[in-house]
Amino acid sequence: MDPVSTAVGLAVGTGLGVGAVKVLELLHVTRARRKAEDILREAERTAREKEKELELKLREREFEHREGLQRRREEVERELRKRQEQLARREQHLEEQFTLVAKKEATVEATQRKLNERLKRLESEQQELQAILARQREALHEITGLTPEQARKRLFEQLERDLAQEMGERIRRFELELRDKADRRAREILATTIQRYSAQYTSEVTTCVIDLPNDEMKGRIIGREGRNIRAFERISGVDVIVDDTPGIVVLSSFDPVRREMAKVAMERLVQDGRIHPARIEEVFSEVEREFDSYIRRLGREAAEEAGVYGLHEKLIELLGKLKFRTSYSQNVLRHSVEVAHLTGMMAAELGLDEALARRCGLLHDIGKAVDQEMEGGHPEIGAEICQRYKEPPEVVHACAGHHDDIRADKIYTVLVAAADAISASRPGARRETLEKYLRRLEELERVANSFEGVEQAYAIQAGREIRVIVDPEAISDERAAKLARDVARAIERAVTFPGEIKVTVIRETRAVELAR
Repeated sequence: MDPVSTAVGLAVGTGLGVGAVKVLELLHVTRARRKAEDILREAERTAREKEKELELKLREREFEHREGLQRRREEVERELRKRQEQLARREQHLEEQFTLVAKKEATVEATQRKLNERLKRLESEQQELQAILARQREALHEITGLTPEQARKRLFEQLERDLAQEMGERIRRFELELRDKADRRAREILATTIQRYSAQYTSEVTTCVIDLPNDEMKGRIIGREGRNIRAFERISGVDVIVDDTPGIVVLSSFDPVRREMAKVAMERLVQDGRIHPARIEEVFSEVEREFDSYIRRLGREAAEEAGVYGLHEKLIELLGKLKFRTSYSQNVLRHSVEVAHLTGMMAAELGLDEALARRCGLLHDIGKAVDQEMEGGHPEIGAEICQRYKEPPEVVHACAGHHDDIRADKIYTVLVAAADAISASRPGARRETLEKYLRRLEELERVANSFEGVEQAYAIQAGREIRVIVDPEAISDERAAKLARDVARAIERAVTFPGEIKVTVIRETRAVELAR
């Protein structure tokens, strides 16, 4: 190929290449410009949207701010209206107060005018009265010829004679009235003071113990597969307790009569040695027949001992049943007889019906004979029983009120309550362990010795009295009375005891001299 053609070809190719490069550059610039324009348009659109969003937010905030201002304005207006109403009410109240004060001032002024007028009238009347008295004195002096001192002396002498006679008559009359009142008051104080011995108690023994000759007897009592003990419990109505304690069985029942009947039947069976269901039924039937007459005999003997006659047969039977009731180991029948005697003695001292008082005392606990069978306490049950069998109202009231369940508005009820408390709380009437008894006496002496000025203290009369010996130089007569009261109050706070404890303070001064 020719060099010229080659050169031409190269030149043309080079020109075409440069043109192609320029065309490509132009296309690239055009695309870049379009892309820049798109970006600008997108930025403008985004800016317009942001501007709209900001404008909406500004409008919302402006709206919320306006609403807040409106609410605040409404609150301020409500508060203002409320304050205006309060001010209006206060103004009205002040106007009413001013009106009332004005009325009161007018009333006070009118009253003051009336008082001034009355005062002036009284002053004038007093002046007139003084003038009249002066004239009468002058006239009296002229008539009697006595000086004022002599007239005054004679007048006083006459008044003394008249008053002495009148005072003597009044003194005699007052002495008679005082004697009658003192007699009545002494009876009331005696009965009320005795009643303060009252000590409340309700606790019944519900078990009894049967001694066995040997432990083999327990097997006989139980029987084959327990048939003997089941038969005994079914027939007698009591529970038989056989435990590991050697030589005894225990009978338990809330019915004291059936418990006593079961005790007698069990003792007979143990003594006989033949124990089986048929023999148990036979023995218990015998005991039951014998017990009815035995109970009535006990009741009659108790009534005769208490000096109470004409009781209904049912009351006699219930009295006999009390033989088998105990309270803190004190037999209720013996307690009732004792209360009858105590009530009768107090009634005789007070000039009351002694026979009626003994009747009240004997029957006061009659409800305890059946209180396991009936609902209610023994005072209520006893009153109902006595009323049913036509006992006097005093007896019915004594049964119902001897434990202060009702108001004691009859003197016999007060006496029965006092006698009941005395019988229950006297030394030896109820069980108290030796340790507990000694501890109570030591506590009484300790309380008394804790006071300043006390030299010695002794508990006597089974703890019913404490005698306090004091130093006469440290304790005066006046302080001795106060010390007795302080010791009594301290014992009430520190010691638990039945009835009352008498505190006696002894102040003694001795002078010793020898005669030679």
